[in-house]
Amino acid sequence: MKHIYEPNVAISMRDGVTLVADIWRPLEGTAPTLLLRLPYSKRMPFIYGGPGTSVPSLMALVNAGYAVVLQDARGTYGSEGEFEPKINEIADGQDTAAWITRQGWSDGTIGMYGASYSGMTQWALAIKETPGLKAIAPTMAATDWYSELWYSRGGALSLSLDTLWNAMMYASEEQRDLASGKTTDPAALMKLGGSLLNPLSLNDATPIADLPVIGKGRWFDDWLAHPDFDGYWAAQDWSPLVSSVEVPVLATGGWYDLKINGTVSDFVRVRTQGASETAREDSRLIIGPWEHVSTTGQFADRHFGILGAGDVTESHIAFFNQTLRGLAPESPAPRVRIFVMGIDQWRDEQDWPLPDTSYTNYHLHSGGSANTRHGDGTLQSAASSMAGHDEFQYDPRDPLPTAGGALLPSVPGLVGPVDQKVVDGRSDVLCYTGPVLEEPIEVTGHVELKVFVSSSAVDTDITAKLVDVFPDGRAINLCDGILRLRYRNDLSNPAPLTPGEVYEVTVPMAVTSNVFLPGHRIRLDISSSNFPRYDRNTNTGGFIAQESLDQAIVATNRIMHGSEHPSRLVLPVINR
Repeated sequence: MKHIYEPNVAISMRDGVTLVADIWRPLEGTAPTLLLRLPYSKRMPFIYGGPGTSVPSLMALVNAGYAVVLQDARGTYGSEGEFEPKINEIADGQDTAAWITRQGWSDGTIGMYGASYSGMTQWALAIKETPGLKAIAPTMAATDWYSELWYSRGGALSLSLDTLWNAMMYASEEQRDLASGKTTDPAALMKLGGSLLNPLSLNDATPIADLPVIGKGRWFDDWLAHPDFDGYWAAQDWSPLVSSVEVPVLATGGWYDLKINGTVSDFVRVRTQGASETAREDSRLIIGPWEHVSTTGQFADRHFGILGAGDVTESHIAFFNQTLRGLAPESPAPRVRIFVMGIDQWRDEQDWPLPDTSYTNYHLHSGGSANTRHGDGTLQSAASSMAGHDEFQYDPRDPLPTAGGALLPSVPGLVGPVDQKVVDGRSDVLCYTGPVLEEPIEVTGHVELKVFVSSSAVDTDITAKLVDVFPDGRAINLCDGILRLRYRNDLSNPAPLTPGEVYEVTVPMAVTSNVFLPGHRIRLDISSSNFPRYDRNTNTGGFIAQESLDQAIVATNRIMHGSEHPSRLVLPVINR
């Protein structure tokens, strides 16, 4: 299709600030418009999309007959103003949408797409009535910025993500200041550049609040100053507003994406609470064996085959053809499409959670020595009649290193499926392993650990990791979670532990889909740290971000099990 490319088109916002956009539009006539708004530069090669990325091919969208608008967010790259995460995205997005509908090449309909922060900019317009907006396609995105991004659902700080992202954003701002002559001192940029080059060099005694990654401060300082889910975070939490969404949503995520819980939760809210029948009935969910940046499905310790490689272009075009143009597909798209690991196949489903989910308990057992993969910890269908416990020491000065999972940065060995042999030989890891399977067991849905714990400290963390143990000995992580025990009752109201007292707590893990094949074993790993994925709990009950390791104390943590303390892993089992 013939089109016109217009770079750096100025679009004025209601307060007079000018944002710039690159535009591809039809040479003749009008077309529906696809809008992508982002703070990472509209010229970034990743944004042009295609196979192996979480963004559809830009030229494929143009050739399918769409106008495409790529816009630098306020205060980033070519756009004026000051960047403040999330703060201006509703107003700026609505002003941009209104400008688009006034253009002679626009047919008045708008769809939005994009990954990560660009997914949030889509929700910004969908939760508010935005004329012309007919559909959104957020990928690797979530509306809850506390529990699904900068912190966790268990209250721990997402350290590696926060430091990397803030260093990146502050560095881009320093570059703007240098280019404009606002500053001529490159020292800050060099300092931040060092943080970017080595974002994991965090293992020293420096309090988090004093890390050089802070750069100019501002929003990262605010995040650290609010470790609880308080009014600061509630004002930024758009998840309750998802029920006001009237347009259909194509939600795309990855089993190893750090926002997968939010991706699924937001889809379920639209599906069950959306403000229109179109939103409820025409929204779709796709989840592949992917991490936040890459959709290749290829990792050093686990390859998901040629089917695991993702190209989201086709699903986006089909979705927008239906929602913006009213072109019904020959066969309706499945409401839910998931990649089932283990059998490494795609499968269509009626809804999420899967209607035939059976939540099944796998109880923790041991003779008191579940430490390391060579210990005596087991998973069994019934609770033990004998009371028992396992214990370990958690030393914040020697935290358990991150070995796989849903996080950023996308460093091999740090993200995705990783053989747990790199950590499961440590004495501060408890391993509970089920028997060798004779029949396959499918686990698809949300996983959680209900566990009875005690600690010698007034605060500590409990981590949980679901692992698939292969016949060749590989132990591949599937999903994990963390609970900061001060938040065992409520993320908004931290409460200290009474040392030695036993508490029943729930460790929120994540969603996954995996068939444990015959010859494999189901395993649960428990510890008290996952660093640098999360910050280290200093075990003092104090303000962790402001404490150095010199102030940290060692905690002796116990996991209780038996008939009076039926600690159990709860798995969403699918029997078909």
